[in-house]
Amino acid sequence: MVKIASGLGRSGVHDFVLIRASAVILTLYTLYLVGFIAFTDITYESWQGFFSGVFTKAFTMLALVAMLVHAWIGLWQVLTDYIKCALLRGGLQFVLTSVAFIYVFVGFSVLWGV
Repeated sequence: MVKIASGLGRSGVHDFVLIRASAVILTLYTLYLVGFIAFTDITYESWQGFFSGVFTKAFTMLALVAMLVHAWIGLWQVLTDYIKCALLRGGLQFVLTSVAFIYVFVGFSVLWGV
């Protein structure tokens, strides 16, 4: 079995399962947010109350981690397919994956600061 150091998973099947599972989590989170927006009169107080709940905070953190996994694997696949220069591909992967990590850390600090 070939192991790929820059991929998140251990194999193509593992990456496939991770990217599909993260897509399901992100879809459910999107439906959760759309449901709240559709059935609530959005005010600052209602939005703050929604995000101060433990379930919403936990689900949001799960969605942020799912976004990180999804982006990491997806970026690796796309960059490997379309960017042939190893130096450029490595640099782009580093920058874009770093941005995804920053999103998670900022999301964590904002979310648990509410």
